[in-house]
Amino acid sequence: MHGRVKVKTSLEQQEVKRKEREKKLQLYVSVTQAVLHKREIGELDKEALELTTQILSLNPDFASLWNIRREVFLALGADKSDEEMRSLYLGELSFLESCLRVNPKSYGTWYHRCWIMKHMPEPDWSRELTLCNRFLEIDERNFHCWDYRRFVSQSSHVQLSDELEFTTSLITKNFSNYSSWHYRSKLLPKIHPDPQRLGRVTENVLSSELELVQNAFFTDPNDQSAWFYHRWLLGRADHPLSIRSLIVDVDGPSVSVTVSHPVLVENDLILYIDERPVMVSWRAPEGKAKPSLFWVCDIAKKHVSDHCQHKFKVIWIDEGTQMECVLYPGRRKSYFRETALGDNIFSLELSEGKSSVLQRELQSCKELQELEPENKWCLLTIILLMRALDPLLYEKESLCYFDMLKLVDQMRSGYYDDLRSKFQIENAILKMEYADINVINLSNKGLTRLYHLDHLVLVSHIRLSNNQLHSLPSDLFMLQYIEVLEVDNNNISQLSGLWNLPRLEELSLQCNKIEKVSDLQPLANCPRLSVLRLQGNPVCERADTQEQLKALLPHVDTIEM
Repeated sequence: MHGRVKVKTSLEQQEVKRKEREKKLQLYVSVTQAVLHKREIGELDKEALELTTQILSLNPDFASLWNIRREVFLALGADKSDEEMRSLYLGELSFLESCLRVNPKSYGTWYHRCWIMKHMPEPDWSRELTLCNRFLEIDERNFHCWDYRRFVSQSSHVQLSDELEFTTSLITKNFSNYSSWHYRSKLLPKIHPDPQRLGRVTENVLSSELELVQNAFFTDPNDQSAWFYHRWLLGRADHPLSIRSLIVDVDGPSVSVTVSHPVLVENDLILYIDERPVMVSWRAPEGKAKPSLFWVCDIAKKHVSDHCQHKFKVIWIDEGTQMECVLYPGRRKSYFRETALGDNIFSLELSEGKSSVLQRELQSCKELQELEPENKWCLLTIILLMRALDPLLYEKESLCYFDMLKLVDQMRSGYYDDLRSKFQIENAILKMEYADINVINLSNKGLTRLYHLDHLVLVSHIRLSNNQLHSLPSDLFMLQYIEVLEVDNNNISQLSGLWNLPRLEELSLQCNKIEKVSDLQPLANCPRLSVLRLQGNPVCERADTQEQLKALLPHVDTIEM
């Protein structure tokens, strides 16, 4: 037996490992306590750096210790010369590289490196770019490294065109590179901005980018990154805040506005009546102090006369936008809308060149779909291209592609139902605009959600029957001029969104899932409601429902059960 190596049993090995872990834990706790004590008594010196080094070299994600190291550098900088500090900074950069080798995605390490480079005299930015390249070769999707690279390129004033070329080189090596595509989407609008579309690119660049991304998804149709970038290329521009509509109502009297983005109105929106500013208090109808698309204010009756013509104007000071309308004698209401007949409300106005490019894209995607019939990204892109080209022309065909999409990607069928609902509502609004009417028919469309209610502020009659709605949205309050609402044959179980509709006169909720009279409580805040239809709801099967409804809604003349 002599001279033979003794093989440890598994129990012995476990015991050795346990003792090693215990030893490391004791060291970890003792060093951490020592560092925190030194910080507490104000001893921010080199010893504090050495102590934190012991822990951070094992665990670079200990954020408090990075904070202490920064405090130490600031304290040392008050006493040491620039040359001495430069030596310390260089040593810190070397230490940070060792930490990144332990965890290349350590947020605290990358952040601390940014801080060091900001405070270091005469930093070597080219070396940092090389460092980024090295880490991205290891993991091209390391978004912490990508963030640091953007910081380095901005700080060292690297040419944007050089950065764009860098993304091209990585993408051509591997199309499945989310970060490169994303970085590209940030660079292109700065290098080739489209003056007509804020945040977008010129037509010739769009054409070349579509060709690049098309090569990507034809090479690997199932990779998501190229499809996401393609979707960005098709996206609309981010428009600045604007006033969409101005409505004057003599019966209030009141003035209401809708805006393009949810905002919190304080003193930014100024009302003028006959060129004179009027002090008013704007409020959102839901009564909450939070950003809203719809704002209304009451005005004194002395400002409105039935026998005179009045000019109303609202000005959004910060955004430099305004809108005005004229109230003629004898009129009870006047309004003006930003969107006129023939304007593109939900899509871009395409030039002939851009339209032909998108037509080619659509044809290419259809060809790819024939080769890859179960590729969900291809099917979704076909729908988006049709929306960009002509939503009404391709309406029926788009619905067919939605059906195919739900079959091949059943796990996301709910998302596709909501997206289809959004597109169908947009189409209905377009048709309503073209017909210039205040009635909209959204029945029998399989709707699962309601969208774009801010475009329906002036609508008086909405049909929503025979859909798949489970509730009515909270922003239904924007329908301040709705008089008739039909929501038969849905799955509605509660009416929280139906409160404070001042002009609602007739409501039909037949064949839904309302079980309790208390579910109808919001209707008590609809003062003009006179007709309520409830046939086919579970609540109608209760013997005392009629009495309870009369007590809850005494102002309603007709309740059909």
